[in-house]
Amino acid sequence: MNSEKVSLKDLLHQTIWAKDLTPAQLERVEADTVEQFVPKGGFVCRKGEMVDAWFGIIDGLAKINTLSPEGKSVTFTGIATGSWFGEGTLLKQEVRKYDVVALRDSRIARMPAKTFMWLLDNSLPFTHFLLRQLNERLGQFIGMVEFDRLLDVDTRVARCLAALFNNHLYPGTDMFLQVSQEEIGYLSGASRQRANQALQVLEKEGLLKVDYGGIRILDLEGLRRFQAS
Repeated sequence: MNSEKVSLKDLLHQTIWAKDLTPAQLERVEADTVEQFVPKGGFVCRKGEMVDAWFGIIDGLAKINTLSPEGKSVTFTGIATGSWFGEGTLLKQEVRKYDVVALRDSRIARMPAKTFMWLLDNSLPFTHFLLRQLNERLGQFIGMVEFDRLLDVDTRVARCLAALFNNHLYPGTDMFLQVSQEEIGYLSGASRQRANQALQVLEKEGLLKVDYGGIRILDLEGLRRFQAS
């Protein structure tokens, strides 16, 4: 699927959770969900605001992060084209505890909270999807804590790239990642220069190839297993 040509309606019809909705349910989702453009560096949503929508990325890349009391930026994870996020905060009906910042110009789908809760009450397949989504996200965050505390930068970059191939959280991710070295640095908590060094190490290992406009993954399982010596 060429993301440049994907419409909001296309995204909705191709999502995992929408495929099991009834025609009437899908019709309401299409009618209620709107598209928003967020420029690079802009906020998709902000920490401390009241939650009013569930978000999907039609085309783009963003990061979930927060600032420490000392002003240090901490990135939790990246969210790519086809991903949906924010369900935990909606379910808890609390103010958002993190920022979501666009790492490039992005097209965002916004499903109103009212529609999200209506689906939860009326679609068992949607409920099953959310249970899987929350479980996958929990596993991802546990892994990110481990990466940050125990792994060196080279290994962290490898695991960060491999994490973008979770079929549930990031459906349809292509083996050619249209992601810059700067963006990889943001997602892995490293500087652009250090991320570039890590990519050179991984390229020499035959795990990926740095191409113009992105990174081609050559050995996904190798990235998942990589451990710097």
